[in-house]
Parts: sequence; structure tokens; C-alpha cells
Amino acid sequence: MANTGQVPADPVAGISIAYETLGNPADTPLLLVMGLGGQLLGWREGFCGALVNRGHFVIRYDNRDVGLSTHLHDAPQPDFEAITRGDLSLVTYTLSDLAGDAVRLLDELSLDSAHVVGVSIGGMVAQTMVVEHPTRVRTLTSIMSTTGDPRVGESSEAARAMLFGPPSTDRDGAIENDVMAHRVTGSPAYPTDEDELREHAAQAFDRAFDPVGVARQLAAIFASGDRTPLLAGVTVPVLVVHGAQDPLIGVSGGRATAAAIPGAELVVIDGMGHDLPAGLWPEIVDRISMLVERVEQRVVG
Repeated sequence: MANTGQVPADPVAGISIAYETLGNPADTPLLLVMGLGGQLLGWREGFCGALVNRGHFVIRYDNRDVGLSTHLHDAPQPDFEAITRGDLSLVTYTLSDLAGDAVRLLDELSLDSAHVVGVSIGGMVAQTMVVEHPTRVRTLTSIMSTTGDPRVGESSEAARAMLFGPPSTDRDGAIENDVMAHRVTGSPAYPTDEDELREHAAQAFDRAFDPVGVARQLAAIFASGDRTPLLAGVTVPVLVVHGAQDPLIGVSGGRATAAAIPGAELVVIDGMGHDLPAGLWPEIVDRISMLVERVEQRVVG
């Protein structure tokens, strides 16, 4: 049974963060950071339950501009052409701000630190956390993410068209867009039933729908630059997981992440795209848990 909560709005930016916790608070804390436009629902209950069964206190949350966290409706709409020219005047926040939201969540839960797992932009936020708030991160698991270096992690033409395509304006359109996007980015060797995809997309739409907020998150990626030099100073244990068939963030992004961080372990999974299909949960949960257990045993010893 999940416990829900809300981090109160901070006095400067006015951002409140919605979260859920699963498992025993006395167990090892594991913070899950979702990807672009993804709500905490993107961390499926079965995946979270498997982590709880491995002895983790699981925390999942909505980044700002999605789900039940604060949406910056009064902020300007990003101009991506201007951003590519270096004009960041319409960028509302960066990955550093998103990392700061995650740190405030740890504060709310009275946690000095946690093991942090991020997917896609969530991996970028997690990387930024360990760079800017190193004492708050025990281990980092970066999944299907990249360093911010534009020369790596390139998207396929179809994935770029999906990413920058016109947003839906109604429930049915949003559900079908989600299914169509999954056809482009999903794992070819681990397909997800389309009825299940529609059900999850409907749940997400009914909980919150804000395509402009998603665009602001995307702008934060472009505005935050290349983390490669900063990642060289990371000293916590790091696991990098990437799909060999990822069309949205090519596998070179994962390879570059692992190469940038001293001692990082790289796992490339054949048949995996840009999603977390149920068929891969056992392997991914096992790899996260082995990393966490190794570090926790070392601390206890």
C-alpha cells in the first residue's frame, strides 16, 4: 500500500512536489526519478513491488510540470529554435532545479541520503544530483540516459519526429499518441500489450495532462549543457543501463555516461528500447539491488 504526500511549496520558486512511498521506512531508501513527461505512475507498481521485496523503501514522485506537482502555467512556452541558438531567455528552469526538487523531497522524508535511480531525463536529474549534492546520493543508477554531450545519444529520425510532434488536445488523442510513441520507442524484444498501454495512458491523462509543461522539461535538458567534465568527479558507485535498440537516446549515450564516471559499470541489454518492459524487470531490479546491497554491506561492515 502506497503512502502519498506533498512536499510544501518552497518560498522562492513556489514548487510543490507530489510523491508516494512504498515499503518499510526502516529499509534502504531508493529514490526513483521518472523521465520526460512521465508521472510517478510510470514506475509501475509491479516494478516498485519487486524493489520493495528486495528490501528497499521505494520513493517515486512527480517532477515539476507533471502529475500532481506544481505546474508552471504562467511560465513562457519554450522556443526550441532560440534555444539551439543559445538564447535561453524562455527557459524556465534547468536540470539543477529538478535535482533540487529531489533533494527537497529527501529533506521532507528526513533522509540524509538515498540510492537514486533515474530513467531518461530522470537519469540526467540523478546525474546532476550526484554532481551538485554528492552527500545526498549513495549510489547512482542511470538508465537509458546520456551526458548532455550532443555528439552522443542521438535520436533516430522517427523518434525525433515523435518527440517534437504536435501535442494532443483531448483524451482519446493523448492515449493514441502514447501508443504510437511506444511503437517507435518500445523494446522490440519485449513488447507491451497495446491495451495495457492504453490503460496506463488513460490513467495518466485523467490524473494530469500538460503538454506545455513537458516542453518546459525538454527545454531544461537543452539548457543544462554537457555534464561530462563534472561526471569525472563522481565518487559513488554507479550503474549505467541502456538498451541496445534505444531509438530515442542511442546507446552511445549510455556508453558515454559510463566512460565519463570512474569505475561505472555498464550494462547494455539486447532487445531493449526506450522503456521499462515487464519482461526486463527481474534483470533490472536484480542489478539495482546488487549495487545497493554491495554498498550497504560495505557501510555496515
